[in-house]
Amino acid sequence: MKAAIYVRVSTDKQDLANQRSLCQRHCEAKGWEVYHIYEDIISGTKDSRPSFNQLLTDLRHYKFDVIVISKLDRLARSLQHLLSLMDEFGNKGVQLVAVTQPIDTTTPTGKLFFQITGAFAEFERNLISERTKEGLRGKKNVGKRGRDKRPRKKRGGLRLRVK
Repeated sequence: MKAAIYVRVSTDKQDLANQRSLCQRHCEAKGWEVYHIYEDIISGTKDSRPSFNQLLTDLRHYKFDVIVISKLDRLARSLQHLLSLMDEFGNKGVQLVAVTQPIDTTTPTGKLFFQITGAFAEFERNLISERTKEGLRGKKNVGKRGRDKRPRKKRGGLRLRVK
């Protein structure tokens, strides 16, 4: 069986190595050939992710049989997106394996778990967004701005007044 591995982190300050290693070990244990490792450093909420887009292109050309991820939220945090992906994977006969979660989309129970986990991932994303917005509102109320981590530079130089 040929496997596509997909790993993603949100920022370049995070490391893909742990996810990659976990997925590769899983494929080795199952005796699966790794077709390709797709890597993105971009938020899962973005509509376009270069390596993920390539994975979908290769999926549509039947280049692998299974997609291996470390956990479900690496694909997307929207339930609607997860469900549309599940439909597309199923239509192409491609299985999905989340190494750290018991997801097997070939069974009715696995499909249900996939949907429930996706709903919780979307809920978690919404909570994070809500807390961030509340924190920014709190800063605004005390005269601070969000994302300002350094004091502003004072503009130097001579200023000439014209009278």
